[in-house]
Amino acid sequence: MNLFYEACRPVVAGLLWTLADFRLEGAERVPRKGPLIVASNHLHLCDPPLLGGVLPRYVRFMAKREVFKFPFGLMVTTAYGAFPVRRNEVDRQALRRAEDILAQGGVIGMFPEGHRSHGKGLLPAFDGATLVARRSGAPILPVGIAGTEVVFKTTPRWPIKVRVGEPFQALSGCPLKEATRDMMCHIAELLPERYRGVYA
Repeated sequence: MNLFYEACRPVVAGLLWTLADFRLEGAERVPRKGPLIVASNHLHLCDPPLLGGVLPRYVRFMAKREVFKFPFGLMVTTAYGAFPVRRNEVDRQALRRAEDILAQGGVIGMFPEGHRSHGKGLLPAFDGATLVARRSGAPILPVGIAGTEVVFKTTPRWPIKVRVGEPFQALSGCPLKEATRDMMCHIAELLPERYRGVYA
């Protein structure tokens, strides 16, 4: 058990209910045990603690390596259980770390776009999540986040919605990019049309 993570959960939940017009759909679809890959769109820096605060599992997030270069970022993200990944390349160390967590029945959180879209629609995804899913056999849990792009840019109450889809297995027997597109289409189905971007 990560005590810092567990301490943050009620804080995040309290902020959501206080500062946002928050809705959560489909939390009952989260498997309560076993390996799991949470794959979500990415709008704002608050997305990882948001998901950590509302999903009923301990989620270990992949975070861009740049965050760990600053003392405060290193301290908070490490305490939260996140681990670094080098973007725009195959980071074998991060992939092995993810597979080790899954092999122990844990949950990893990934933002396949690799960057925040700031509400402008889904960006073309990288193949890391589906690669890990294929290699580990872990199911993918698609999650759609809407509304966080306005956090701190407008006054509360921010209209934030999180929708959780049904877990599924990554497509096999096809090119990895096809499996990634299928995964992103699962995420797009959970989002309002204006957020679907290249996966509309």
